[in-house]
Amino acid sequence: MITRTVSKNPRTTRGDLVNDLQRAGTKVTKATIGNTLRRQGLKSCSARRVPLLKPVHVQAHLKFAREHLDDAEEDWENVIWSDETRIELFARALKLKRGWVLQHDNDPKHTARATKEWLRKKHFKVLEWPSQSPDLNPIENLWRELKVRVAQRQPQNITALEEICMEEWAKIPAT
Repeated sequence: MITRTVSKNPRTTRGDLVNDLQRAGTKVTKATIGNTLRRQGLKSCSARRVPLLKPVHVQAHLKFAREHLDDAEEDWENVIWSDETRIELFARALKLKRGWVLQHDNDPKHTARATKEWLRKKHFKVLEWPSQSPDLNPIENLWRELKVRVAQRQPQNITALEEICMEEWAKIPAT
């Protein structure tokens, strides 16, 4: 019954299966369900968490997209795409010159008064960016691509992990 149910509806959760079996008079745990599915060659996975987009976020996304719809490719060449705190190391490696534009995700640490003041003193232009919008940030896709490539190579220690990360990053096409 377990395999048949999951085959018909792959989005069935282990909790759903436990409840269905309890209604049928069989008591099992989620762990038992997971073990049974694995023995049958099926694997379970969790849905990817995505940010909750409120109507105001959707409107901000649309506004941003409309404002930048006709931007030339060259306009984006001087944008530094950030993801959390990695920007500091990235910025040092680039030896930033005037004219660069910083993109950040509006996390409170990026919008704090001290951060804004530091960016202003360093003469950073900051790209206006809608909050709750990791889907708009191309660096998110690069991180995912890198993680998939690294996982496929299965590094066994931190040294191998670092080497593989560098090798796989270099293999990702620039365009």
